[in-house]
Amino acid sequence: MAVITNRYIAIKTHINGAPKESDFDFKTETISLSVEPGSNDVIVKTLYLSIDPYQINRMKTSSSSQKASVFAAAITPGEAVDAVGVGKVVASGHPDFKKDDLVSGVISWGEYSIVKGGKMLNVVNLMGFPLSYHVSILGFSGLTAYAGFFQLCKPKKGEKVFVSAASGSVGNLVGQYAKLFGCYVVGCAGTNQKVDLLKEKLGFDDAFNYKEEIDLESALKRYFPDGIDIYFDNVGSEMLEGAVANMNIFGRVVVCGAIAEYTDARKRARLDMLDIIYKRINIQGFLAIDHLNVHGDFILTTVDHLQNDRIQVLEDISHGLENVPNAFLGLFSGDNVGKKIVHVADA
Repeated sequence: MAVITNRYIAIKTHINGAPKESDFDFKTETISLSVEPGSNDVIVKTLYLSIDPYQINRMKTSSSSQKASVFAAAITPGEAVDAVGVGKVVASGHPDFKKDDLVSGVISWGEYSIVKGGKMLNVVNLMGFPLSYHVSILGFSGLTAYAGFFQLCKPKKGEKVFVSAASGSVGNLVGQYAKLFGCYVVGCAGTNQKVDLLKEKLGFDDAFNYKEEIDLESALKRYFPDGIDIYFDNVGSEMLEGAVANMNIFGRVVVCGAIAEYTDARKRARLDMLDIIYKRINIQGFLAIDHLNVHGDFILTTVDHLQNDRIQVLEDISHGLENVPNAFLGLFSGDNVGKKIVHVADA
């Protein structure tokens, strides 16, 4: 029975503002790499971890998100942070998983995870793509973009679409799906290099650096002189205010994230309710987990786009478990281009 020392990352205390490297703790524990007879647990070696901004809300003393979804449950200081990732089965008592299977699901910010009952694990079919794709475009980021755009935005060809945080893990894919569908797409990002990437590599019709705009409402009027039909919101705060002010009648706002509001309690969107009423604007928040019914369509469509080079994959990969906290902090200062991933180990 192999016994090893497992390194993992925990938060020291609850984090109620902007996260700092000192908020995180590297800890060790001794675990066995075999399962007890009769157990249906699965032991997984971490290969890639998804680094996601919503996790900061789980690290707070309290957040409305913690009560609304099991996937946003509070993280307890001192315990390993759990996250979506992909790994390799090293031992299994579960009939659906065998040694050396590649799996995706909820594992920990650690070298190894003991997944009780194999809960929320799925065997990965590589389909000829890199394993990291199953954390990014073929994982929850891709499903979020696909379901959010097609199920909730309900696009029509030729409609005008605005995507905020458009070079991020979800936004870049929403913009690409929208272009492939036949919409006019404008995105915003926080550097001129990202703006160039949106226009030159991802095929957005236009893009702008929001940090260079004094008045977002005026900027959006400039980029959308005929108004916005669909706004895919990853930011919240003033960006949402500006978009709503420029929405067309029967416009749709799909709220995927509100990263501008996560670490600063003073930043909150103040919407003009008359705009919402008289333009009959629909504003809806969503979680990808509610749209697993379209997972099959999402995979078929996206794999077809990938195989025919119609869609670009943006991954921002750091290496080593020790770089997980820094990768997480970088999300809140716009360091990442595309999906932020940490490569923890090779298979």
